[in-house]
Amino acid sequence: MRALADSGAAAPHEPDLRHHGDAEVRGADGGPGQAGDLTDLAVNVRAGTPPAWLKAEIAASLDGLAAYPDGRAARRAVAARHGVPVEEVLLTSGAAEAFVLLARALPARRPVVVHPQFTEPEAALRDAGHEVERVLLSERDGFRLDPDAVPEDADLVVVGNPTNPTSVLHPAEALAGLARPGRTLVVDEAFMDAVPGERASLAGRRDLPGLVVLRSLTKTWGLAGLRIGYVLAGPGTVAALERAQPLWPVSSPALAAAEACCTPRALAEAASAAEEIARDRAHLLARLGEFGALRAVGPAEASFVLIRLPDAAAVRTGLRARGFAVRRGDTFPGLGPEWLRLAVRDPATTDRFVAALADVLAAPPSP
Repeated sequence: MRALADSGAAAPHEPDLRHHGDAEVRGADGGPGQAGDLTDLAVNVRAGTPPAWLKAEIAASLDGLAAYPDGRAARRAVAARHGVPVEEVLLTSGAAEAFVLLARALPARRPVVVHPQFTEPEAALRDAGHEVERVLLSERDGFRLDPDAVPEDADLVVVGNPTNPTSVLHPAEALAGLARPGRTLVVDEAFMDAVPGERASLAGRRDLPGLVVLRSLTKTWGLAGLRIGYVLAGPGTVAALERAQPLWPVSSPALAAAEACCTPRALAEAASAAEEIARDRAHLLARLGEFGALRAVGPAEASFVLIRLPDAAAVRTGLRARGFAVRRGDTFPGLGPEWLRLAVRDPATTDRFVAALADVLAAPPSP
């Protein structure tokens, strides 16, 4: 691994690419408080999900568990949802499986991952034997993409949009400018359905060479335990990834969920949820603005906010003792121990969190 650009905020140690927010909720990351006692601000799954109608669709699929999964209907539904042919869709066991397939199935001489971002793409590439180079975006620029920082000869480029954990939404034209013949451009859009209008999405674009868009149904629909996502890419890329998959990689209940989440009813609900998230995020940012020592990265566009504050590790521990789990930031390349990520929740939850944060910041330091 070699960093190509430095934000000046990188942690002095090698980040733990395998750390995820669920560890902080379950208590595997240490500290006081048990999972059932904690308000979860560490995982970005929308609260109150899955909805009852989606649970009913999934439950109805259980009568067919004796048969092997048949993904044709779900694949057609995803294709119709994005206006692409079915041969340009691949259903996966969550977006995480897609990263593994990309790392194993596609040749890459010089893979580059744009950070800070979700760490699984780099971990998958490393596990597949690749030497990964990092482009570290700068806090000074608000962690916005600088296309010129990506090496011209990089033949595999991975970038998130909107990016986890920064909540930055890169312009579609900036990402499209990274596409070129001989390069695979992977855009992780796991949180794009939380953006009103899904502006800046490249899903459905067929004019960009080597484009691969990854989507997840986990965040908006509360399906982390079901494992369902998909790939949108050219037919050759989809075929190569499919050959690397095991047989029947997506379960029948997950396929039922994928089909259900592509209906007009579901898309309308997702659009409404995105608008609600935007309002709730504005409330969170306004309340965070009350703390002079705290800085939030903005403009935030996703269902989470990245903040920087002194002694963030101790603050995180103090919040946990007061019933709130938040996501540490130092496991993301390009960030250090002064960063925390907060999931957007309803205003009442935010107000309770802000009261707990004020209490932690007012408390005398531990001896």
